[in-house]
Amino acid sequence: MKTKSSDELAFKQVIPHFKSTTRRLTLIGSILLLSGLTIGITRFSMDKRNVESSADVSLLTVKTTNVKPVNSYQVSRTYTGEVQAVRASELGFEQGGKLIWFGVDRGNRVTTGTALAKLDTTNLEAKRQELIAQKDRAVAVLEELQTGPRNEDVATARAQVKEIEEQLKLEHLKRSRRKYLYETGAISKEQYDEVAFNSNALFERLSAAKSNLNELLAGTRKEQIAAQKAAVKQLEASIADIEITIAKSTIKAPFTGIIAARRLDEGTVVNAGQAVLRLMEDVRPELEIGIPVSLLSQIKVGTKQSVQIGETTYVAKVSSILPEIDPATRTRTVILTLEQSAKQSVAPGQIGRLKIAQTISTNGYWLPISALVQGKRGLWSCYVLAETENSPKNLSLVNANATKPYRVERRDVEVVHTEGDRVLVRGAIESGDNVIIDGIQRIVPGQLVHIAGS
Repeated sequence: MKTKSSDELAFKQVIPHFKSTTRRLTLIGSILLLSGLTIGITRFSMDKRNVESSADVSLLTVKTTNVKPVNSYQVSRTYTGEVQAVRASELGFEQGGKLIWFGVDRGNRVTTGTALAKLDTTNLEAKRQELIAQKDRAVAVLEELQTGPRNEDVATARAQVKEIEEQLKLEHLKRSRRKYLYETGAISKEQYDEVAFNSNALFERLSAAKSNLNELLAGTRKEQIAAQKAAVKQLEASIADIEITIAKSTIKAPFTGIIAARRLDEGTVVNAGQAVLRLMEDVRPELEIGIPVSLLSQIKVGTKQSVQIGETTYVAKVSSILPEIDPATRTRTVILTLEQSAKQSVAPGQIGRLKIAQTISTNGYWLPISALVQGKRGLWSCYVLAETENSPKNLSLVNANATKPYRVERRDVEVVHTEGDRVLVRGAIESGDNVIIDGIQRIVPGQLVHIAGS
């Protein structure tokens, strides 16, 4: 068998003694705690009796407010927007070409129709001159057709007809003589036929000469005149097209405004539609602000609103309300036209602000912020005066004008809205309650106080 060490024997002897000592200390602590509570209760009862029976009791005088219920409150919300020019255009040419001239620079004020920039039109001018020459020639031909044949031409045609007729008579005589010679055997068949062929040829020439004479006598045909007129009009249209192209090679101001930017310089070859200048209209600027649909009933077209741009407040007129809702902000755009004097100090791109008062329906009571007390778990409370059934008989008043004593009660409230130095609350208070509004750091629930004033 193993022998127990002296340390183990000593430890076993100490354990019973330790347990016994612990029980004694626990018992003694319980007795002392009960004694303390008894003494405290006895002292509190004695103090209470002493306070109630003392002739020198002093009550704190407090300021209160009699709360009245409200069913709504107003909040002023600010909505921002951007100042826009009424019209702003990126000006360019309708066709490509080489930029050779600028008549303005940034910041210049221009009026409607002012030439701003030009393209090289040398080739267009050459083409225009060529078309003008073709038109002149076509017009001359048309005038000749409309005038008809000259008398000299008619006389020439008649002389030609007469000459052919005389030649034809001579050939007839030759033919008669050759026929006699052929029948008598003096000439051959070939010689006789030669005279007959000459007669036929002269007959054909006579028919052509007579037709030409008749045409001259009848004058120019209507179809020829119409065709020549059409040719002249076609050339006139081509010239007009060239002139329009030349005119479009010059940018002119579409409205009165200020040159906001110059995108290119002389010598640049530009493409059709490429921006060369930016022109902004120099009239009353407009402010575009997105407003929630629920507030549009408070804004009417034609009414005037106060808007703030920078540090200055301006009067603006509601000119229109756009019909579509912005898919990003879920608002409708209100356009406000600023007064004429604002164009000197307001520039497009500035931020403008519009304040709108909104009425929110809710039940509650207005209290000054000084009436609130920090509660538990982030809640708020206030102190309300309640009637007392049994008041001390002999009270020494701090304020000579104080009224009867009240007992302080703590009521939990919820802050609905904060406005300046007051708050709208709801909770465990009722209409007509007197709420302490000053010196709440000296107040505890259950305390007796007086209301200041008569």
